[in-house]
Amino acid sequence: MRTRPAAALATSGNARSSYGRQEQPDKSAIPVAPRASTTAVPTRATGGVTFVDGTIRRVGGGLCANAAQRLATRFGWAGGMSHTLARGRTNAFRAVAVISGGEVSGCDGGVRPIAHFGIHGISDSVLNVARGRSPRDGFTRVNGCIPQSPREPAPGSRTHITATCSGCRAGYPVRRAAFDGGHVPGPVDGSSRESGVATWIKEEVWRFFAQFQ
Repeated sequence: MRTRPAAALATSGNARSSYGRQEQPDKSAIPVAPRASTTAVPTRATGGVTFVDGTIRRVGGGLCANAAQRLATRFGWAGGMSHTLARGRTNAFRAVAVISGGEVSGCDGGVRPIAHFGIHGISDSVLNVARGRSPRDGFTRVNGCIPQSPREPAPGSRTHITATCSGCRAGYPVRRAAFDGGHVPGPVDGSSRESGVATWIKEEVWRFFAQFQ
């Protein structure tokens, strides 16, 4: 039986299956979107990593999934959970995409490489863009990339700029997308609105993940 990579999809919002991200794999991945029994921000301190560990055991025991191709992406404060997993569960995940998130609690690890994609709005008023740059810069060092400051879009441009760091260890890219917008999971170029149908993020995230299949 052919195995498929298991992908943990963001669950924030209600616009067409996780802001369009669930539609991207087209049956090439098993989407997993667990729901915790608490509204607390899922961090190391609140047992978030333990919850993810339990989810991995349950999924691994009941589905034909490729354990070497687990992928994680979350939005906002929960994006901090993906960052926590990138630092502390590099043995369990192949790549992460942190959308409008950053380090919001203490994290273990952070010394082993993992493919990392950070997406952030330059006018984010919840987790400012500096907190979004920090995880990227950390994994730039860990993954052996050349330190750099990718260009960001100008305020009012309603565009996004995506860049891949150069010199990274083979198989462990660090990618960054900055957009002219705030704390939203589905920004749309040329518009101040957000949409799971029209956002560019869904294609960017899946393109990043799909290279590891």
